[in-house]
Amino acid sequence: MADEIESQHPLAKARTFTRLMDGALPVPGTSFRIGLDPIIGLVPGLGDATGAALSGYLVITAARLGAPASVIVRMVGNVALDVAIGAIPFVGDVYDFFWKSNRRNMNLLERFVEQPAHTTRGSTAVVVGAVAGIAAIAAAGVALAFWAVASLVRLLS
Repeated sequence: MADEIESQHPLAKARTFTRLMDGALPVPGTSFRIGLDPIIGLVPGLGDATGAALSGYLVITAARLGAPASVIVRMVGNVALDVAIGAIPFVGDVYDFFWKSNRRNMNLLERFVEQPAHTTRGSTAVVVGAVAGIAAIAAAGVALAFWAVASLVRLLS
């Protein structure tokens, strides 16, 4: 069995990994499937970090297959979002069952292998949009902090 897995193409290994992490187990009575990722995520603290570390496998595979930085950054963003929201007690646990970052990253990897230029352009647009969104959120956070401090000063004076 180990020799059979070792001889597989990197994409075949990545597909097997993705199925294990995001869709190995059917939920009885539904067409929904879950994998080990949301189950591991139930462990407070270490679960999300462990899931993120395991998800790094797909990112490393993409890099080894020559995916450009924009695709890699997008994949890391999927994992980061999974970890960030997954770390919120209760809400994050529910979220982990629906946000399948490994499946999303596998889709990106397969699209890159099939259509490298198209996937790179799309990923670049997503990365630029994400950076712009993060900048807008940061600016809003700073504005909110200034407003809160000004309100507190007015209240105390």
